[in-house]
Amino acid sequence: MSVATLGGVVSLVSLVAIGAALGHTVLIPPLAASAALVFAAPALPLAQPRSVIGGQLISTVVGFVALGIGGSSLWTAAVAGGLSIGAMGLTRTPHSPAAATSVIVVLTEPAPASFLLLLLLATAVIVAVGIVVGRSGKTPRYPSYWW
Repeated sequence: MSVATLGGVVSLVSLVAIGAALGHTVLIPPLAASAALVFAAPALPLAQPRSVIGGQLISTVVGFVALGIGGSSLWTAAVAGGLSIGAMGLTRTPHSPAAATSVIVVLTEPAPASFLLLLLLATAVIVAVGIVVGRSGKTPRYPSYWW
């Protein structure tokens, strides 16, 4: 198993363990896609910490705003996903998996404060494991840049 694959497994299993310890779901599908970018394509702008953490948080906020205005529906979820793309563009935090996070927010209606905190923790774990893997000498260095 390559070091990058091992990093992906470690980061995602860590999210499950954190969720089990806290009694909350921490691993959501878009985070697996975030990990794929960090570990399989660590030099891409979409994989940099600013985009992974910032894109996820910004898209989550967009999802909660859309949910508040339009309620939980597939229509609102679609609008939230699209608006997240624009919000990430405006803030220079492009991260394609994050658009899906805004859709999940609209469709599942999680508690805002806990969801944001858990998402921040989850993205920080993925980035931290990415940094360790990127320092191994077996994969490209990660991150390419911070800001």
